This record gives sequence, structure tokens and C-alpha cells, in this order.
Amino acid sequence: MILHRRIESPAGPLVIAADDTGLRHIEFHHNRHPASRDDWRGGDNDVLQAAETQLHEYFAGSRTHFDLPLAPQGTDFQQIVWQELARIPFGTTISYADLAQRVGKPTATRAVGAANGRNPLPIVLPCHRVIGADGALTGFGGGLPMKQFLLQLEGAMPEPTDLFALL
Repeated sequence: MILHRRIESPAGPLVIAADDTGLRHIEFHHNRHPASRDDWRGGDNDVLQAAETQLHEYFAGSRTHFDLPLAPQGTDFQQIVWQELARIPFGTTISYADLAQRVGKPTATRAVGAANGRNPLPIVLPCHRVIGADGALTGFGGGLPMKQFLLQLEGAMPEPTDLFALL
């Protein structure tokens, strides 16, 4: 059984879901690929409690790495891509081409991008750290403003400056 609950965060409300094996989903308020919730029930377990605590620590700036049991569901290829996401250090970015190279599929940039976009555990498996080769923010299930917010939170992207304040 998958249990879920809503938590508040600086990124807006998040829905987190887990079963006894691990964390299954983190969803933003506006999620491009929401999970089917047919077998979900409201509730709580140790995984959800740990996920909430660690997400709050992340947003407070005191956590740069997550230590949670994870149970994302996907194809073998998606699982390989998602495992590689966990290796991208906090506060850094890589390109989709770099990610394709890292998973041993250098010509599969689009497939890697599609797997990245289906990541059911954003933030914890940091798909927001994957950007375009030219440095542009591209594709993110929570929307580009959310991707920018997370990268700024991690210091991987400069905060916007108010040009008029400089005058």
C-alpha cells in the first residue's frame, strides 16, 4: 500500500508518497506527469517522516545529500538514468549530453531527457541539475520557474539582480 501526505515547503506544497520499501513519489503542486493515485491512501510511515524531515533540511540549507530508502518505479533504462542523477553533486549542473555519456548511451540524449523528465523523485534524485548544453534551463516536471528556484537554492545559478537597484 502506498501512503501519501502533503507537506508545505518554500517550493510550495509537495505531495510525498511511500510504501514500506521506500519513497515512491515527490510531486509539486503543478506536476507535468502526476502519478496515478488509485492505490494511494492518506497516512504516515517512517519513510514519509524521514522524507519530510530531510526535505525541510534541504530547503533550510542544512542538507546537501539525501539518505532515504528509495523505491521509484520505472523501466530498466529509467532506473539507470535516475541512479545517475543521484551522483550529480549538490550545487552543480550537467548537460543532458553529459548525462547520456554517464549512462553509457552517448547518442541517446533524447531518451535520457525523457527518462529524466519522468523522474518520480525530483529534488531527492536531482533532475533539476540537468540543463541544456548551452546552459539554458530546459524541461522540468515542476516547471522551469521551480527548476530555477531549486538551482538558485543550491547556488548553482546566480540570483537575479535588480538592475535598477544598481543605479
